[in-house]
Amino acid sequence: MDLTQLLSWACIVFTVGMFSTGLTDLKKMRESKSADNIQFLPFLTTCLNNLGWLFYGTLKRDHTIVVVNIIGALLQILYIVMYFIYTKHKRQVMLQTLAAAAVLICGWLYFTTFLTKGEARLNQLGLTCSVVTVSMYMSPLTDLVAIIRSGNVQVLSFPLTVATFFTSTAWVLYGLQLNDYYITVPNMPGIFTSLIRFYLFWKFESTGQSSPSYKPLHI
Repeated sequence: MDLTQLLSWACIVFTVGMFSTGLTDLKKMRESKSADNIQFLPFLTTCLNNLGWLFYGTLKRDHTIVVVNIIGALLQILYIVMYFIYTKHKRQVMLQTLAAAAVLICGWLYFTTFLTKGEARLNQLGLTCSVVTVSMYMSPLTDLVAIIRSGNVQVLSFPLTVATFFTSTAWVLYGLQLNDYYITVPNMPGIFTSLIRFYLFWKFESTGQSSPSYKPLHI
């Protein structure tokens, strides 16, 4: 097995593991018969991101990107359906889902109708997916600022932080191996934010928070 294949398997295993952390929220919804205290938008935006990268991987004929994002999209769709079943705000969830579907359709029409086939379409799609991924990794920074002020890390998930760190690292190395900066660059913020969270766990856990009950949050 060469280095590219090794990194490919690492990307698949770590990313599927990261996506699977949502199963904790799914279990919580099923046990409580409620979607209270669980965020819906991370499921929806992650699903859109998966579908965008799936299109990119299909055009690039990269089986690693295709496999990971097929599994990711299916898991996110499962989370969305279960959330809709248990939430009390079905109308709001439906409107948000329809808005996301409209964005997806408009994006599909743009990339398949108005752009010529070839490098131009692949580059624009890669740039778009990269911007979305970077925004998803950077969006929790405001939450991290609040955690620094409060000194409470119980709202963070340590297993998810570990999964995000290894997933982002694997994709950065895989992108470097392929000389594909659309893969490398958007995953660098994942490493950066994970290191910040590791520091927060070390700092605040060591100042008196013994055995915190970490609960998963999409941060």
